[in-house]
Amino acid sequence: MIVGEQKPLQEIKELIGDGKKVLVAGCGTCVAVCFAGGEREAEILTSALNLSFQVDGQPKDIEEIMVQRQCEWEYVEPLADKIVEHDVVVSLACGIGVQTLVERFPDTWIVPGLNTTFLGMPQEQGIWVERCQACGNCILAVTGGICPVARCSKQLLNGPCGGSQNGICEVDPDMECAWQLVYDRLSRMGRLDLMVAFQPAKDWSVSRDGGPRKIVRKDLLMLGEAEY
Repeated sequence: MIVGEQKPLQEIKELIGDGKKVLVAGCGTCVAVCFAGGEREAEILTSALNLSFQVDGQPKDIEEIMVQRQCEWEYVEPLADKIVEHDVVVSLACGIGVQTLVERFPDTWIVPGLNTTFLGMPQEQGIWVERCQACGNCILAVTGGICPVARCSKQLLNGPCGGSQNGICEVDPDMECAWQLVYDRLSRMGRLDLMVAFQPAKDWSVSRDGGPRKIVRKDLLMLGEAEY
């Protein structure tokens, strides 16, 4: 899931600026799961903004709306009539959702209400942890399902650094060494032979470092679509 956290109220107010009619758009998927941009968060933010602007002596007309997700055209289409009525839209989606709204509604000023942080999972109640960097070349099959790109502080591909001690990362004493986790997993599965398999230098061209990425499934393209 995509994990995000809500921007400070003051920052959101500054992003709204001189806008008089403001729409807070919640997203009911990833950011709802991490309690950052779902229906409840949209309602709370709307109330907080209305109250704060009133206290400042600058009352605004602020309301909220929810969609299941903001990252797909068919889900944001129902927002069309509502968005054109407002000066500013505060999107509580991830950065993908914000950009989807911008592409679909190019004449409306749309600002992010969240900071998109990482691809992760809920470790326990109230705690989310990073597990993937979407690097474009997954090696989980040779590391026992533990990702050294996302979980090793130095993104090492061939074992731990010299700073790893007693299974703890030298960068943070509260962080487990990713390569200790890899070793423990492979040992448990009887696959320690994979530890000595050399991993070549990572091909970062398939990650974000190679520019914005796109996947095209020609078998899914409908006849008459523009060529890719």
